[in-house]
Amino acid sequence: MSPHPGEIWLADLGLAAKTRPVVIVSRYDREAPRALVLYVPLTSQNRASRYEVELHQLHFLKSESVANVQGLGSLPVTRLERKLGQVPDDALRKIPSSAQICLRSGIRSQVGSFCLWGKL
Repeated sequence: MSPHPGEIWLADLGLAAKTRPVVIVSRYDREAPRALVLYVPLTSQNRASRYEVELHQLHFLKSESVANVQGLGSLPVTRLERKLGQVPDDALRKIPSSAQICLRSGIRSQVGSFCLWGKL
C-alpha cells in the first residue's frame, strides 16, 4: 500500500470502532524510516473556520465535506482500509496554508519560525 498526497482513504482512527475518511498530506517516500502517514480528517460539520478547507460534494462521499486541518495527525499505513478517491487540486493547495495557521507557535530559532511547509 502506497498512499500519496491528496488521496482520500477510509481509515481506522481507533474511535469507537468507526472508520473515517481522511486526506493524506504527507509526501510519498518509498524509503521512509517508519510506515506512517500524516492525515487530515474529513467531516461534514462545516464550521466555516480558517482551519477547514471546503471540499464540497465529492461523488464518493455521502455529503458535502471539509478537511478539518486542526485535526492533523499521523497513523500507521496498516490502519488505512481502502482508497476512496482524490481531493480536487484547488482544495489540496489550500491545506498547507490552513495548516500553517494551526502550527504557528511563535517559537523562533536561528533559522526562523518552523513550519511543515517551510519558513513562515
